[in-house]
Amino acid sequence: MVVFFDPGQMTARLLLEGPVRIPDGQGGATVNWTETAAMWAKVEPVSASLAERAGAEIGTITHRIWLRFRSDVSAGQRLRKGARLFAVKLVQDPDETGRYLTCLCEEGAG
Repeated sequence: MVVFFDPGQMTARLLLEGPVRIPDGQGGATVNWTETAAMWAKVEPVSASLAERAGAEIGTITHRIWLRFRSDVSAGQRLRKGARLFAVKLVQDPDETGRYLTCLCEEGAG
């Protein structure tokens, strides 16, 4: 089934960033983020939830982000819109036609 999507709804300019791990000399690493691409996208809020962890309330906001198809987008990367960060958790081609990608993301994570 082909998904109808109006590409004119892609009005958010996002930066795709990938993690670069720099060894710290003690078996660990420092993670820096490097910009790999800029793209237009549609950002849709999906859900918001509150959970208690270690006695503190933690809020999670998820978004579905629509992009034109690219082969270099994967879970573990992040998308940036100004100061807002969206950790990419899942990437899929919604109708397997190679036209668009949807990314399920958590805001503020990453």
